[in-house]
Amino acid sequence: MNARARISSKGQLVLPKAVRDAHGWGAGTELEFIDKGDDVIIRPAKKSDPRFPSISWTEFEKHRLKYTGPSVSIDDMNKAVLEEAKRRWNAKSR
Repeated sequence: MNARARISSKGQLVLPKAVRDAHGWGAGTELEFIDKGDDVIIRPAKKSDPRFPSISWTEFEKHRLKYTGPSVSIDDMNKAVLEEAKRRWNAKSR
């Protein structure tokens, strides 16, 4: 689909109805604009949960728990998860 729009003297842009309808963008939809050199991508803004603010990888590394024990295989991890799920199911069923 191709569509055109004109920017107003106030810097406002009205998205053509066909574009809004095709993407399900109604009133109040927040959009983000990504600059890609000669092109600009318009997409719905990702909603972030204020309880979980974005942090950098460096910040994450500072706060994550460090594990210093022996290596654990994926099979052992899967077995532990399954055992815990069974334990919780049995506790709930009583």
